[in-house]
Amino acid sequence: MLFPAEDKWRLSYVTGNLFSCPKDESLAHCISEDCRMGAGIAVRFKQEFQGVTELKEQKKLTGQCAVLKRRGRFVYYLITKKKASQKPTYDSLRQSLEDMKSHCLKNQVTRISMPRIGCGLDRLEWARVSEILEQVFDHTDISITVYSLPEKAETTVMKENRRT
Repeated sequence: MLFPAEDKWRLSYVTGNLFSCPKDESLAHCISEDCRMGAGIAVRFKQEFQGVTELKEQKKLTGQCAVLKRRGRFVYYLITKKKASQKPTYDSLRQSLEDMKSHCLKNQVTRISMPRIGCGLDRLEWARVSEILEQVFDHTDISITVYSLPEKAETTVMKENRRT
């Protein structure tokens, strides 16, 4: 019996290091058109997968998605803003996710791991971002796993002891 594709879409959450995800899963994160990747998790992507020149040569614009193929999997660079110093919009994030989805469908990618995209240094709200992910990937068989780093014990203690 065949099940419709919309039953396969899934968003799941893991606490841990994104780079420890299964080696056959694609990865995704947000960057700017200038491919600076000088802060946040983007620095780790740059160290791990290199390819800044390769990314720049793709000449992708805001709302598009640049792609590297590394060690048998795709690494997606969602272009959500023009310059590293700017902030993305929910619309530019949605457009870049749509572009990534097209690539996934063409290349039979069914599993992507990502951080809480747009919600770290870019300050978007996860409630809205997760809603966009659901709207974009609903009716596909693409599963997305979102990784969050565990909160450091000292951070938790500092929050508990903070005076209001």
